[in-house]
Amino acid sequence: MNTLVAVFRELTGLIIDDGSLALAVLTVIVLAGISASLMPDVPIAGGVILLFGCLGVLIANVLGAGKH
Repeated sequence: MNTLVAVFRELTGLIIDDGSLALAVLTVIVLAGISASLMPDVPIAGGVILLFGCLGVLIANVLGAGKH
């Protein structure tokens, strides 16, 4: 059982290296989905939120990693 847990942790570590980055990107995705469902007449709004939100999260993460 411990081996399976260790393998699962290694696999998730490969996919999700930085937990805060993954959480921030997931938040942006949820916000884009909410805006797309609340504003179906403006379909580009969700895309804009998704694009600029992910870029902002990525830039913030790179700048934060550069300080360490």
